Amino acid sequence: MKLNVKIGECMTVGVLTLPLSASVKSAAQLLRKSRVGSVIVTDKGKAVGILTERDIVYAVVAEGRDAGKTLLKSIMSKPLKVIKVSQSIEDAALALKENKVKRLPVMDSKGQLVGIVSEGDLMRVYPGVVDVMAETAEMGPYDKEKHVYTGICEQCGTFAENLKMESGRLYCEECMEEEEVG
Repeated sequence: MKLNVKIGECMTVGVLTLPLSASVKSAAQLLRKSRVGSVIVTDKGKAVGILTERDIVYAVVAEGRDAGKTLLKSIMSKPLKVIKVSQSIEDAALALKENKVKRLPVMDSKGQLVGIVSEGDLMRVYPGVVDVMAETAEMGPYDKEKHVYTGICEQCGTFAENLKMESGRLYCEECMEEEEVG
């Protein structure tokens, strides 16, 4: 199942960045002001890590650390998992699942940060894409004879849960039998 939708078509542009030397407090204030859940951490303009709300809660708040004195470089998640703008949403869905992350920074062909893609972005483009891909992989190769669809029969117009595809059209069992007999 190839959807042919590229990351560049569904990513969020205008990614927030802060340098390694910024404090967690300044990052938290930026996240609150922008109403987003992460910031990309940079070193000399190059993306090197990501800081999420979860990182702040687990590594600063829960540990009783001073957010004003704790630097991003000490708690950011690294190495940074990224995806290229030219890759497909299927690639992104698999990368999110395999890396157990919720967001992937998006890089252009020159390695420059151009956006970020999240699980939510993918779901808006194609609801359930991660589950569909996982189920498709579990089912194995496509077998036309075994594949069934749910929907409206294109011959008689009735709803059926076990339609078959024939010559590019969907038919219910009854209409398929009529075609075979006739």
